[in-house]
Amino acid sequence: MVPLSNLLAFALAAVILIAVPGPSVLFVIGRSLALGWKGGVLTVLGNAAGQLVQVAAVALGVGLVVAQSVVLFSVVKLAGAAYLVYLGIKAIRHRQSHRSLDARPVDARPLRLVAEGLVVGVTNPKSVVFFVAVLPQFVHYPSGAIPFQLALLGVVFLVIALVSDSLWAIAAGSARQWFARSPRRVSAMEATGGAIMIGLGGTLALTGTKS
Repeated sequence: MVPLSNLLAFALAAVILIAVPGPSVLFVIGRSLALGWKGGVLTVLGNAAGQLVQVAAVALGVGLVVAQSVVLFSVVKLAGAAYLVYLGIKAIRHRQSHRSLDARPVDARPLRLVAEGLVVGVTNPKSVVFFVAVLPQFVHYPSGAIPFQLALLGVVFLVIALVSDSLWAIAAGSARQWFARSPRRVSAMEATGGAIMIGLGGTLALTGTKS
């Protein structure tokens, strides 16, 4: 079991790290601008589910293999980047299909949005590296049950991130509602969200190269 002091220290570190907007926040903002706050929150849920898979992989030792393998890391990174670009292009292409705030895109079904967020969460290589590098530092090795401790720390991080990212989604979605009072502005807002996702995918593909 993780000692309470380690758990509190990790929770504090997680709050500080999550408070600084990163790729995950930009992805959520892009989705919320394109789909509204509900789409953003569903994306957050999917993203958290995907990262939960990563936490499980790290707890079982698989994450370390991915983080240390140049080939596997590159495959995961490029797959995640390509999927982000795909989502961004799709948001831009479909911006004309619902040029009012009350209309919904054809592919904005809740399960689909959660599934898309899950794919992005699973294929985010930066999360794998973070979990591999940070979680073990707060594990109390004399207590044993190392996989369980790693999993517990990962869940704590994801709960905090889930709350924070959901707030970002609601804020971005509310901004969309406030600014987008005409069909033209709705279209522009969704295109902006798509552009953010494309830019994020391109950045992810060009950075974080392991050597």
